[in-house]
Amino acid sequence: MRISDYWRLMDDEFGAGYSRVLSSTLVLAGAGGRTADQALAAGMSPRHVWLAICDVQDVPPERRLGRDVKPLRD
Repeated sequence: MRISDYWRLMDDEFGAGYSRVLSSTLVLAGAGGRTADQALAAGMSPRHVWLAICDVQDVPPERRLGRDVKPLRD
């Protein structure tokens, strides 16, 4: 997972503003007791951080891959 995918998932699930707050303030046991921002800066994979956030925030399994985006019709 790329960092851009991480932010897309965060924004889709929590909204653009709140996702930034969560990432910078929520301490994650699954990320070594660091915030998501700290874990990412330390080199932890965005996928691992995203799943740690999902666990803490009780994101249901069916939404952990993001929203279904319907293809555009020609």
